[in-house]
Amino acid sequence: MNKNNSVVAIYPSHTAAEAAVKELEQSGFDMKKLSIVGRDYHTEQHVVGYYNVGDRMKHWGKIGAFWGWIWGCLFGSAFFLIPGIGPLLIAGPLVGWLVGALESAVVVGGLSALGAGLFGLGIPKDSILKYETALKTDKFLLLAHGSADEIIHAKEILNGTNPETLEHHQSTWQRVAASV
Repeated sequence: MNKNNSVVAIYPSHTAAEAAVKELEQSGFDMKKLSIVGRDYHTEQHVVGYYNVGDRMKHWGKIGAFWGWIWGCLFGSAFFLIPGIGPLLIAGPLVGWLVGALESAVVVGGLSALGAGLFGLGIPKDSILKYETALKTDKFLLLAHGSADEIIHAKEILNGTNPETLEHHQSTWQRVAASV
């Protein structure tokens, strides 16, 4: 899988993020190249637990149906407790990249484990800090990864879903090659 290009959208709610995922799915975007990150909610309806059934992760809580649907659509799921951000639920290939960063003990200039995973995708530190801040305020990140053409297509689709922000990122080597 080519992870050198990505587009990242920030959504204010799980319903807005879910609508964006549905738009990408209907447009034919490869769902194995889509990741979503959101904080676990600690409300009056606390999470009772997480568990795996075969290859599907289950979640009870305020937005359990949303996460159940997301985990059914996307490849990979995880729960992480990230210091400074809190409990995060993650679905999609970002899970593998984050675990890879943790297993190889990658530490990138004061970034969290999530930040290190995003940095490995070619996302600059200033954008990572913005994304972590969005997560701290209970927003959702939707990341599409792939070839330049796939990401241009995803960006066009996501632009129509009215995200709070939408940014296209290229890996460092592609930015250098483009400037030569």
